[in-house]
Amino acid sequence: MYMLKISLFMIITISMMSASAFAEPAIEVHTSSEEIKALDSVWVTGKVTDVSQFKPVKLRVMGPDGALIFAPQIQIEGSGEFRKLLAAPIPSFAEGTYMVTASHEDVKSVAKTQFTVTHQDIPRSPMADVIPEKPTTDDKMEIPKSSGIIEISADAINGSDTITITGSTSLSGSDITLTVKSPIGNLVTIAQVSPSIYGSFEVEIKTGGSMWKEDGMYTVTASQGNSSELKESIQVEIKDGVVVPEFGIIAVLVLAVSIVSIIIASSKTRLSALPRY
Repeated sequence: MYMLKISLFMIITISMMSASAFAEPAIEVHTSSEEIKALDSVWVTGKVTDVSQFKPVKLRVMGPDGALIFAPQIQIEGSGEFRKLLAAPIPSFAEGTYMVTASHEDVKSVAKTQFTVTHQDIPRSPMADVIPEKPTTDDKMEIPKSSGIIEISADAINGSDTITITGSTSLSGSDITLTVKSPIGNLVTIAQVSPSIYGSFEVEIKTGGSMWKEDGMYTVTASQGNSSELKESIQVEIKDGVVVPEFGIIAVLVLAVSIVSIIIASSKTRLSALPRY
């Protein structure tokens, strides 16, 4: 009887070890809502098992017309879970069904889900039915301007391949899109950042590579709002793929020689002015 119990225990243990050893890596993906409005955001969550957690999950979101809308790579948490908030692109999501796929290098299958974007209900103004008076020839039609404000600045160490963009906005509830264009106007990179509740934001941009091969002034533009009504641009000079130093090597040498020459000339002047006995 004792030997029978030992045999049963060994069989159960071996079975559990075999099942664990031959477990197939798997991945699943879900959305927080099956239906959203054009200006809403949606959470994409999922879980991947029996894979290397150092490799990211590749997310792909295809629009109703089949175009690629988002393609982020998401880091896996310790439990194997991953998540990504998809904010409405500028100006908004187009109506229709969006296909979401999640894949991992160690998983053979691809997980799929979808969500539908419906018409955005725009609140009707109580003054919508009021017929405005026809302006006379002496009246001027003024187009109201947005009272919002957005500001950005760039910070980088001379010769660095990293540019830190910081800024603030008066619209804290809307994502900011950052674009970088080369000196001849080609789109180099694009990024999206969510401001804090106080309106501040920060994002790092890496330089270098084939997209940064032009030397000159690169334009960084931050835009926000349904029609990008808030927009601000700054320029950063790039040479050989890195931020141009404020003083080059030759300039520093010339500056050092000039300072030494001034010191020597000043010393000679003071010595010649001393009385001779």
